[in-house]
Amino acid sequence: MVVRKQKKFRKFRGQRSYGYGSHKKHRGGGSRGGRGNAGLHKHKWSFTVKYAKDHFGKIGFRTPGFKKIKAINLDELDRISDKLLDQKKAVKEGNVVKIDVTKLGYQKVLGSGRLSKPMIIQAKQFSKSAEKKLQEIGGKAERV
Repeated sequence: MVVRKQKKFRKFRGQRSYGYGSHKKHRGGGSRGGRGNAGLHKHKWSFTVKYAKDHFGKIGFRTPGFKKIKAINLDELDRISDKLLDQKKAVKEGNVVKIDVTKLGYQKVLGSGRLSKPMIIQAKQFSKSAEKKLQEIGGKAERV
């Protein structure tokens, strides 16, 4: 196929220096003020202000001493109670299943869902609804 249209930019074809005088002058990262984000706090500050406003600084709040509490729901415990008995992570006392939630890596028990069997659950914390549901079905909430 024959190209009939000339390229738009033909200015410096055949020129070694491309309009920078000596061919040594337009070399390296120094000609662009450093490589990458160098100088954003100094000589490229106007670029930072105009185009990279969020480059520096922090976002949001940090609460000192805050630790996330790992929690599990009652319906989840009800669902996995048989598996925990098989793995000997839970104990059966009569018709009641006894589960120590702290050994499973949880600190708190929440009251979402329904229980199908009475349980004695040991944990550091309980929600009010979890305690109420355990008492209603004939189980117990023990704080460790």
